[in-house]
Amino acid sequence: MRIAAGGIMHESNTFNQRPTPLEAFRVQRSDELLRWWRGTHHEVGGFIAGAESFGYELFPTLMAQATPGGMVTREAFERLTRELLERLARAPQLDGLLLALHGAMVSEADSDADGEVVRRVREQVGADFPLVVTHDYHANVSEQVVELSTALIIYKSYPHLDHRERGLQAASVITRTIEGVIRPVQALVKPPMLLNIVHQNTNGPPMDRVMAAARSLEGKPAIVAASVASGYQYADVPELGPAVVVVADGAPALARQGARQLADHLWAIRERLHFRLPDVVQAVREASVSDRTPVILVDMGDNIGGGSSGDSTFILQELLRQGVTGWVVVLADPEAVAACARAGIGASLQLHVGGKRDDLHGEPVEVSGRVKCLHDGRYEESEVRHDGQRYHDQGLTALLEIGGPPDAKASYLLLTSRRQTPFSLQQLLSVGLQPTQQNVLVVKAAIAYRAAYEPIAGAIIEIDSPGVTTVNPARFRYRNAPALRGLPASANTEETKYDKPH
Repeated sequence: MRIAAGGIMHESNTFNQRPTPLEAFRVQRSDELLRWWRGTHHEVGGFIAGAESFGYELFPTLMAQATPGGMVTREAFERLTRELLERLARAPQLDGLLLALHGAMVSEADSDADGEVVRRVREQVGADFPLVVTHDYHANVSEQVVELSTALIIYKSYPHLDHRERGLQAASVITRTIEGVIRPVQALVKPPMLLNIVHQNTNGPPMDRVMAAARSLEGKPAIVAASVASGYQYADVPELGPAVVVVADGAPALARQGARQLADHLWAIRERLHFRLPDVVQAVREASVSDRTPVILVDMGDNIGGGSSGDSTFILQELLRQGVTGWVVVLADPEAVAACARAGIGASLQLHVGGKRDDLHGEPVEVSGRVKCLHDGRYEESEVRHDGQRYHDQGLTALLEIGGPPDAKASYLLLTSRRQTPFSLQQLLSVGLQPTQQNVLVVKAAIAYRAAYEPIAGAIIEIDSPGVTTVNPARFRYRNAPALRGLPASANTEETKYDKPH
């Protein structure tokens, strides 16, 4: 039995006006794919491990990933999809394909880019060819993917800690399908609602009970898989919103019944989805007087994992204004990194940092500091963390020590050349920072950081901060999402900046 594996994964924020080009993707091909992903906690690591567990030969095609950002350019989408198809066409005789797709990829040409990948693959391999797809928990699941795939498997945790488990589940489903043990049929139900990212943590209410119901259903006879996707609120596409997908063994009515039951669980929690978060000023004030350190300030408006810029300065500006010390802020600012590199380790300099990618994330902030460290930006995460990747590269990195009162704890700006999601404490440890010794740690995230940061946190303060990943949907104008079409944008000037064509 020979099974191909590969994928193209991107979470595309349609409110981010900077498109994601081909060069933003990290691509592994053939044997490099095996070397890069073997032993990781990603679903592709699960595909690879499945070869040994279920006795198939794995044929690696390509795996392409890019940090969440604006829509994928037409060129990037066409090049990557074409190469995937060419590699499948050149493969020896195949019995099936395991395909990792995010589920929230949007290209300049297609709002359902993942569905378009599946459509082209299905057209090439034929109607009866086993094709099992995996999706991120933040997928905006499309009818096209469910209709054209043999089975769809979606992560069950947020922070995403079960990538590998889902990859192994997909491997089990496809091998049993090829062997004729099961005949997967699946059903999709999408309740007309928005599940705000504030409430998507699967380790707490209200989503913990919904996911428990999915796991319970999956344990019943003839149910092959039961998945709940929360949806991705930063993509204004017809597919936007939470979804339920249930795969049954040769029983379409059972799949439909199970999907409706789980969708009812989602619909039942809709009245509990209100949120009240402090603004930046209030959050920094609370952090400054907290005796439980480190305080984690969550910059939800600049959530890199949701496709934001990574250089928002609203919180940095307020930390400086309120005279808070002992903080760590990470900013993606290649120009500032270059200035630090030119000055050299130990040099003192003044810089304008952040606020350079667009007009939604604050103005550049003037800081004075000493270059404490220069680093190549590469680090390794061996623990189970959100996104499942082991090797990380944020480009040339500079650690700037910010001056303060003589008896105060030092503050630090970690300046990176590339945007890097804060899913690993190694991002700080690799440059010599001891996060548990700081007063305040700012993370540009929403929920995903928790796997790494929650165990060391004295307190966590989530912030209703401005930015392209703001948690308040009223700051956006949705034109294409049926559940949100016509949602009024606020009259506030800052909020209506999001009302741009795309």
